[in-house]
Amino acid sequence: MQKQNITHKKYTKNTHGYQLVLPLNIEVLIPDDDSVRLLDQMLENLNYSCLLKANSYYGRNNCVSPITLFKDMVYAFSQGIYSSRSIEKACRRDINFKWLLKGAPIPDHNTIWRFIKHRLVSNTENLFSQFVLVLHDMEQVPFEYLFVDGTKIEADANRYTFVWRKATQKNEKKLSDKIPMLFEKLKNEYGFEIDSQDKALERLKEAQTLLSNEKKRLGMAFVHGKGCRKTQLQRDMEKVLEFIGRQDKYNKYNSLFNGRNSFSKTDTDATFMRLKEDHMRNAQLKPAYNVQLGIENEYVVGIYVSGDRNDVNTLKPFINELEKRYLKKYSNIIADAGYESEENYTFLKQNEQKTYIKPQNYERMKKRTYKEKYPGRAENMDYDAAKDEYICADGRRLIYHRLRVGMH
Repeated sequence: MQKQNITHKKYTKNTHGYQLVLPLNIEVLIPDDDSVRLLDQMLENLNYSCLLKANSYYGRNNCVSPITLFKDMVYAFSQGIYSSRSIEKACRRDINFKWLLKGAPIPDHNTIWRFIKHRLVSNTENLFSQFVLVLHDMEQVPFEYLFVDGTKIEADANRYTFVWRKATQKNEKKLSDKIPMLFEKLKNEYGFEIDSQDKALERLKEAQTLLSNEKKRLGMAFVHGKGCRKTQLQRDMEKVLEFIGRQDKYNKYNSLFNGRNSFSKTDTDATFMRLKEDHMRNAQLKPAYNVQLGIENEYVVGIYVSGDRNDVNTLKPFINELEKRYLKKYSNIIADAGYESEENYTFLKQNEQKTYIKPQNYERMKKRTYKEKYPGRAENMDYDAAKDEYICADGRRLIYHRLRVGMH
């Protein structure tokens, strides 16, 4: 008896009767040159040991492997899809996302959110660096020409929780003037001798300890509430506690400034800056970050987030971070006029990197009247390289005498 190949067919019932349901071959529907295929091929070359290691730290395993979830997240972000619910919706309806899942169950938004928060965030920098090195092996990123530019991005923080360094220094100075008078008063009333060599906060805590011991010695109980009459000892204790709270607050503020002039209480890493795009059109200072981007051959090879409002101070740490990350040095640095400074020129020269930075007065220098209007500027004088001297418009020679560093 001859065997027959039996194919199981699935039927669904609708208002018109039974309908044959054929299996859907997603592989045929996606073109060979689709971007999702290229993305999957590129991401296969990464080492996911860090991601797999982080996956074992947090409770139960996901229904989808971390590598598959990572590919879905990267593709979703590249398509402008960022929320976990929108990504879940795309995984259910978009054939490209279904193709990336490779038959795995569709992750819900909670699984996606937990993966991003607990696993992906801490390993993004490592995976990003690996991806750039893969592009380097493909000769797409030769580490020759680095184009640097920055933009200010508003932080997710309250706009009216600012802390200013000058105001903090002013209030701290007022407090430091009151502390010696308080100690003198405690000395006259209780005979306390407090070491003047310690810091202000340590001396205030010493005064608190002495007042607490005095309270125990007298067997006194502090009173609170309306109609209660406080003793002088209680008033002094409350004044010391008030000074301790204020000094502790100023110490924390000073440690958070870290060279900045301001920060936000709800996001202490954000600095108040003026943004170009202001929907209120009132040039209001807002908590923001100065994000620097390094580009080569239209690929983003580096991102540096800074709290400094000025671009000129971000170039040196950004380049140092790129060299530390990739163990390679760019031979040419290209940037706009916002990065021009003598310090940056000196750093790039010592680092043996060619500099292509537009001068801040480049547009004025092109005018014919610039040389006549500013004859005293170095760029408008003749330079004698043999003697290292400048020759002014009157024919006098300017000889190097000394170098003076100005105070900012």
